[in-house]
Amino acid sequence: MSPLMFDDLDAAVDAILARVGKRLLVGTPLGIGKPNHLLNALYGRACRDSSLRLTIMTALSLNRPAGKSDLERRFLGPFAQRVFGDYPELDYLRDLERGALPPNVEISEFYFKSGNLLGNAHAQQHYVSSNYTHVVRDMLAAGVNVILQMVAKQERDGRRFYSLSGNPDLTLDILPPLRAAEKAGRKVAVVGLVNNHLPYMHGDAEVGAEFFDMLVDNPRYAHQLFAVPNLAIDPAEHMIGLYASTLIRDGGTLQVGIGSLGDAFVYATRLRHADNPRYLELLQTLGVRAKFERVIAALGETAPFGTGLYAGSEMFSDSLLHLYRAGILKRRVYDHDAIQKLLNEGKLSESIGPDTLSVLLKAGVIHATLTAEDVIFLKRYGILRADVRCDEDVLIPADGARLKPDLTNREDFARIVTHALGTRLAGGVLLHGAFFLGSNWFYEELRRMPEPERRLFSMTAVSKVNEIFSDVALEQSQHRHSRFLNICMKMTLLGAAASDTLAGGQVVSGVGGQYNFVAMAHALRQARSVLMLKSTREERGRTVSNLVWDYAQCTIPRHLRDLVITEYGIADLRGRQDWEVIAALLNICDSRFQDPLLAQARRAGKIPRDYRIPEIFRHNTPAELHADLKPFQSAGLFPEFPFGCEFTPEELVLGKALLNLKRRTANWPGRLAALAAALVASTGKAAYRPYLQRMGLDRPAGLRQRLAAKLLAAALAHTAGQVRPGPGENAVSD
Repeated sequence: MSPLMFDDLDAAVDAILARVGKRLLVGTPLGIGKPNHLLNALYGRACRDSSLRLTIMTALSLNRPAGKSDLERRFLGPFAQRVFGDYPELDYLRDLERGALPPNVEISEFYFKSGNLLGNAHAQQHYVSSNYTHVVRDMLAAGVNVILQMVAKQERDGRRFYSLSGNPDLTLDILPPLRAAEKAGRKVAVVGLVNNHLPYMHGDAEVGAEFFDMLVDNPRYAHQLFAVPNLAIDPAEHMIGLYASTLIRDGGTLQVGIGSLGDAFVYATRLRHADNPRYLELLQTLGVRAKFERVIAALGETAPFGTGLYAGSEMFSDSLLHLYRAGILKRRVYDHDAIQKLLNEGKLSESIGPDTLSVLLKAGVIHATLTAEDVIFLKRYGILRADVRCDEDVLIPADGARLKPDLTNREDFARIVTHALGTRLAGGVLLHGAFFLGSNWFYEELRRMPEPERRLFSMTAVSKVNEIFSDVALEQSQHRHSRFLNICMKMTLLGAAASDTLAGGQVVSGVGGQYNFVAMAHALRQARSVLMLKSTREERGRTVSNLVWDYAQCTIPRHLRDLVITEYGIADLRGRQDWEVIAALLNICDSRFQDPLLAQARRAGKIPRDYRIPEIFRHNTPAELHADLKPFQSAGLFPEFPFGCEFTPEELVLGKALLNLKRRTANWPGRLAALAAALVASTGKAAYRPYLQRMGLDRPAGLRQRLAAKLLAAALAHTAGQVRPGPGENAVSD
């Protein structure tokens, strides 16, 4: 049935209310799949009409960064306008953040933008802790009755098609049970809003108009997508990425998330592929081989990629697209178990020749005399040309030849090869992803891709990417040597990880798909989970260890412990005794915390009292790490922004100065020291002028602005010599 079509938001809201009533339980995708304009119209209606009850169930609601302090707002304002353009703010998120939601509206998320809603009572109280693959179940149980999704549109052969684009993840999974609930009496509305800034993705993401009950299509509702700027990669992150790059097998499978650690991994992996001699020199000089040769030899490789990698990753982002452009993400997988197994075994090649038919026949995939079903199968995978048709017991290609489908007859076989054989296997994909989120470069790359190339990136349901229950044999064949790379916040010495929640219960982000992927690593043959974290963090002006004896929250239980990476190395924990796990994690801990942690393990009776940390692991300090990397950085390796930077040279310096100021003022002594430095700081130095101008503080008006200018000048002076200027920029100096 054709959907109702609207070009006006208010009319669409009227139709939704007429269809489902005044109790609205709205499911809308995480990230960029939200139809912001439509959500704002529905939320605005609820704000004006207290008789409506609105619950929005979603994740990763995104507004452009604004900053909390005056200096942060001055810094972020021009940057956000330049990077995010006309991206419309989510009104409900703005009100949620300032505690101004009306009483008839509830926002319930299963994943927050990292750290964005700490301390927010409504968000924290209504958070749902759920695996990504369980969200559909939980939404249905809550009574979801409205699905709102942003979609792309395409017309072909007089028909109109739509794509769920970067968010088929939950929508594909929820629609069948939701339609079943509708037949049982639940009033339901599935609504799409067209925005052709979305890349049009094919495969499972492509749906017909009948998928929707209503569609809103008006060019004035099109807008720029939310873009994730590239973040700086610091030396510790670069080392984590370098270690992770050694664990990837050629011909294997990869899952990796977004952020600076993912970027660091991609940088090192590209270096391994494109400049292998330099890469091997790094491993030798930095002591990677001396410390971790055994685990690298057992689980990884360090040579360039020949076969390449396939990606099975819930998130498709810049990282994986960079690997594709580098010629590393190039192993195609197929949705047929026999074909995939034969490819894995080297018995079948993607280039089609006479032996292709012979191999398939010998493996029992096709019959000696080809049936109609065999022909359909062979055409689907490009083994026979698409123009071949069956006419009774004869194959007829485009040139009109009449071919007997007998593969046992030498002459008939030769004629099939000459007139009907294809050239390359068809239908393979390089990636299965459930959602995407990335930079403006990422979106533009997808939009510009020719359609056949874009089809190599298959967006599909999260149940297909994050679980192996649909077709276990096929998943095993596709996911050879899987490496699931994820980030955690804390790691206990017994191997449990906290990735989403602070000790006091405040949720930083969410479980998302991390537990799914860790479990898959234990379910798939040859697969490993890799949890990455920095060994320390700054907390209220002091350095604390991220490797701890115990922690009040747990995302990954210790019985699923596997590989852990910090900037100081790799710990292989799978199948190890508890004392071995503790010893391995102490080896990659910051040396300032090794002795206290070892003492705790001894007191708990979990490690022999005479155990000593090997001397080779006793020098894990930031100073030594920076000194080791400095010669390579001077030679152009390990740059802060290897994949480009949206910040101007002035903004790079300002950003570091403001971050430095924020860290120094994390406690009262630091605040007082910063204020004292500001009172004597001079704002008249020529070196500061471009930075003060960029912040609109070159001509401060009033006491507040004068103090802000002095704080900034003091921050620039304090940061001088610690920052590396951008291209064409002189370092700030006194």
